[in-house]
Parts: sequence; structure tokens; C-alpha cells
Amino acid sequence: MINVSPRQLQVFVQVVASGSLRGAAEALHLTQPAASMALSDMERLLGVPLFDRERGRLRLNAHGRELLPLAQELLERYAELGRVAASAGDALGGELRIGTSNTVGNYRVGELLGDFVREFPQVSLRLRVGNTGDIAQAMLEHSLDVGCVEGPVLHAELETRPWRDDALVVCVAPEHRLAGRKTVRARDFADERWILREPGSATRTLSEQALAKLPPPHSVLELSQTEAIKQAVVAGLGIACLPEVAIRDAVATGRLVALDTPFLDLRRKLSLLVHRRRYRGAVLDAFLRTV
Repeated sequence: MINVSPRQLQVFVQVVASGSLRGAAEALHLTQPAASMALSDMERLLGVPLFDRERGRLRLNAHGRELLPLAQELLERYAELGRVAASAGDALGGELRIGTSNTVGNYRVGELLGDFVREFPQVSLRLRVGNTGDIAQAMLEHSLDVGCVEGPVLHAELETRPWRDDALVVCVAPEHRLAGRKTVRARDFADERWILREPGSATRTLSEQALAKLPPPHSVLELSQTEAIKQAVVAGLGIACLPEVAIRDAVATGRLVALDTPFLDLRRKLSLLVHRRRYRGAVLDAFLRTV
């Protein structure tokens, strides 16, 4: 029988989460030597290294990646055992690490988290916002418990659950030559400057699909945030495909004009991501139930 302790499991999981022994020690209120000893003892008990040591840095190896979800599961089960033993099964606590793509994290976070926060106020939430590719990769590395993204994610280890319908809108500044037209045709977009999100973004992917049906652009400006693109369009720097929810306020106040482009299919699905090998404890189950 392998006698790995909960403390050793905590150090292992925190080293992965923080990226260093120092970060793990600070998170667990340990000295760095104590954290190092706990990790070394765990590797000795298991008989395999969990990290590759490279110039003082720890990089999770194949053994570590295999054992990480099991370690996380054991820690969650320990926590649930404590709650039940204390007759506090109805007072759900703990932490949930959520990753969202930009549209969800910046414009629909209330829809995503509202019901859960109201029902389980004692659960701590950590929200990370990035593009769809970044969030999917973090899910695969087990550094997030659940994700909510804009684009399709096709990976055998990730389960995708439809969450909301969404759509992009082609928008321009009020002074743009196309702003006052009731009918816009594909050829009207010839020789325009487009403002796009960075590669890896689902908004970028759908925008590129739309551009493929239009005349070649004059030039492309690339920005990494939806809000930055919105402000660039308001300033007259170009045209963009942006989430309807992101430009609603600017359209209502006359700072942007949404063009009617029925010849472009800009619909998409927002989806929840769950790792298939991730233990779905009480906190994660409660979150998935509320959304």
C-alpha cells in the first residue's frame, strides 16, 4: 500500500497550479524546504518522478500528467468527507477554477455565474479569461475545473456541452461609407481594412470564414481584446466582426452601426468544457447543474 499523505498531494497539486515550489509553499503556508521534502517524499513513495528538473524549474512529466487528476480527485474526496462528517453536507464550500473565452468572461459572466453564486455563496471562484485555444489547453493541463468558450473544441479528452446561442455582427463607425445603407452586398466590402482578434480566438476563426466570402481586404489590423477592437472601430480604424452582446451598448448610443449581412452566417454556439477524466465532485456537479 502506498502511504501518500493529503499534504503531499496538496503540495503536488499546488506546484502544478502555481508553477513553482515557492508558489506552492506560499499557498499552503509552508516553508519552501518543507514543500520540497513533501514532494520528494511523494515521488519516492510512488517510485517515479512527477516532474522533470531543468535548471531549477519543475516541468510536469508524463507520470505527473497521468496522476494529476487522480490527486485532485483524492483531495476533493477528502474535503467532501470532512463536510459530511461535520454534518455540513448542505453547506457547500471549496473552490472552483473557471476559464472563459473573452465574450463570456467580459459580457456574459453574470449569466454563467449568477445562479451558482446566489445558491452557493461559500464557494470561492477563480475566473480566468483567455481565448478559446488557451482555455482548452488549460483544461487539458487540469489547471481549470470547467471552461466556457465561444468556438468548437474537438479533443477526445474534453466533453463539450452546448450552453448558449451567440452571433457575431459586422460593425462600422457611424461615419463609414456603409453605415447609412439599408442593403449591403458582399462586393461592397472591397478594399476595406478589417480589425481581427488574435489566432486561437473563436471570434477570429468565424471572422476569417466570413472574410473568405468577401472581396480581399485592403489590410488587416490584429488586436487581442474584443473591447480594444470595438474602440478601434468606433475611432474609424476599420471594420470588424464582433459579438452582438459586446456592441449592444455602442449601437444603442450611436457610436457603432451594425450592418445587415444576411449573406454571411455569423451564428455560433457557446459551450461548456469538462475534462472527461476530471473527478466531478460536489462543487463541480453543483455548478454544472446551475448553468
